[in-house]
Amino acid sequence: MKRGLIAATAAAGMLVSVAACGSSGGKNAGADGFKGQKLTVWVMSGSNPEQWTKQVSEQFKKKTGATVEFKVQQWNGIQQKLSTALSEDTPPDVVEIGNTQTAAYAKAGALVDLGDLKKEIGADWNDAFNKAAMADGKQYALPWFAGNRVVMYNKKIWAAAGIKKNPTTRAELFHDFDTIKKKTDAEPLYLPGQNWYFLDGLTIGTGAQLVKKAGDKWVSNIADPKVAKAMDIYQQYQAFGNAPKNKDEATPQQAEIFAKGKTGAIIAMGYEAATAIKANPKIKDDIGFFTIPGETADKPEGVFLGGSNFAVAGLSKNQDLAKEFLRVALSKENDAQMVRESGWTPKSPALASAAKDNPAAAAAAPAAEKSGGTTPLIPQWAAVENVPNPIKNYMTAVLNGKAPTDAAKDIESEINARLAKQ
Repeated sequence: MKRGLIAATAAAGMLVSVAACGSSGGKNAGADGFKGQKLTVWVMSGSNPEQWTKQVSEQFKKKTGATVEFKVQQWNGIQQKLSTALSEDTPPDVVEIGNTQTAAYAKAGALVDLGDLKKEIGADWNDAFNKAAMADGKQYALPWFAGNRVVMYNKKIWAAAGIKKNPTTRAELFHDFDTIKKKTDAEPLYLPGQNWYFLDGLTIGTGAQLVKKAGDKWVSNIADPKVAKAMDIYQQYQAFGNAPKNKDEATPQQAEIFAKGKTGAIIAMGYEAATAIKANPKIKDDIGFFTIPGETADKPEGVFLGGSNFAVAGLSKNQDLAKEFLRVALSKENDAQMVRESGWTPKSPALASAAKDNPAAAAAAPAAEKSGGTTPLIPQWAAVENVPNPIKNYMTAVLNGKAPTDAAKDIESEINARLAKQ
């Protein structure tokens, strides 16, 4: 039985009731009563690092006798795919959901309330992390990780250009890119034209948002001059390379481009280093990180605090087992492993020490503290990100020479129509 998320939204009350009675209780209840069962967990490409996945799988099997199957999904088109999956009779049991999208699925009644589990395992989690896992005051997901973009650079190329210290302002960064262009045969920066997460960070840095509240409803803010200013800064970055203007950072994976050793830098999440090393193990020692510098040295470039939550499907037949998985996956030990392995920002004081030796986490921290933000955490936002993403279309149009005001006019009605969906 398949029902789209719109239908699921209309039947939110029914789905909540299903979630409440869909638990795999009875004779299987208890951490040791699941022997031979299998739990399906959807994770997004790049989210589950190798060692974390290995130890979580082993610990989960040892604790429950069950096995976990991680199914890797692609971000492009995931909302439609996940909406359908959560409405089926046999959905994935646990799903990774972007922190800006969680509220939409919660409103649709497609997720299980995890309030009691949060109290048990996440009493010390930072509120800034946890608020994106809540809707209407209830805990419909649990925060898995969050972080922001940094400059991931090739130390060998920067040294060949004679650059001896990391830049502390945007002007210094652009000067370094110019130096690389003049003194080496490398591409200074690979930045595809549709990395809207980076644009959102730049927009946050100008003091604006991509959408705004007008009375009692949310509407497009893409025509705001501050958004145009952010897009102008993006355009200056993008001009330092030859990346396609009509692709995003995952098409192809920008870390795999970086791995070829001919790119000076990319604007990346910390976990992308592992992607590059997997593509080319020889590049491992050449990878470095630094905070994206802003207009002045005292304030880094604005950054989007992106991350993901884990949620349990309301129609899962294995809800008790799913909660056992979350107890294992989100333990202090495994959260620390995520920080060490992928460079995510620690979500509790107990994890601070795990970030000390991770250069990506260290580089991300200043911007997260001083210049970070997210899109509004509202159910309507998820529809804006649906394919085709109008913000990406706006970016490509401007990069191809269209005036920001005209490019904004072309997509405003589409953004407003998506925001109006309930």
